[in-house]
Amino acid sequence: MTEEIIIAGFGGQGVLSMGKILAYSGAMQGKEVSWMPSYGPEMRGGTANVSVIISDDRISSPIISQFDTAIILNQQSLDKFENAVKPGGLLIYDPNGITKAPTRKDINIYKIPATEKSAEMGMAKVFNMMVLGGFLKVKPVVTEEYIKEGLEHSLPERHHKLIPVNLDAVQKGKDLLETVQTL
Repeated sequence: MTEEIIIAGFGGQGVLSMGKILAYSGAMQGKEVSWMPSYGPEMRGGTANVSVIISDDRISSPIISQFDTAIILNQQSLDKFENAVKPGGLLIYDPNGITKAPTRKDINIYKIPATEKSAEMGMAKVFNMMVLGGFLKVKPVVTEEYIKEGLEHSLPERHHKLIPVNLDAVQKGKDLLETVQTL
């Protein structure tokens, strides 16, 4: 099993953190992983993306241009990465701020209203974990016990008290995921 993932959105949405938690979780599970961030100089509010590869086998290169999965959090990223999903692949997007929905017919598409739901719940900071939960519902590339370990390794110790809230957000994300199109 090899899963090549791009996570993209605005800086400040937890894009890089989501990728880091996923990569740490894969490593804790004994998988080979690659985590390669990319962001503009402005960080918050600028564009950010991270490619994550999780594999049972050695990873020959972290540089990829076609992805099994795209997790998209804004229109600019949807415009840039929709066509980079391999045919038969997966695209998950948060509809908040999306003005032109995905149009491809050869991929599986899901949406997750995580921005809206996390704001309603007063938990905007765990929005990204809801999105991660939605992804893991469709593609369980890592198990929840390892998500906890990934959080422990990626969050500073002073934030470890927030791990249960983050794990709850992963569960809520699984419940929020909506099918748009499956092959």
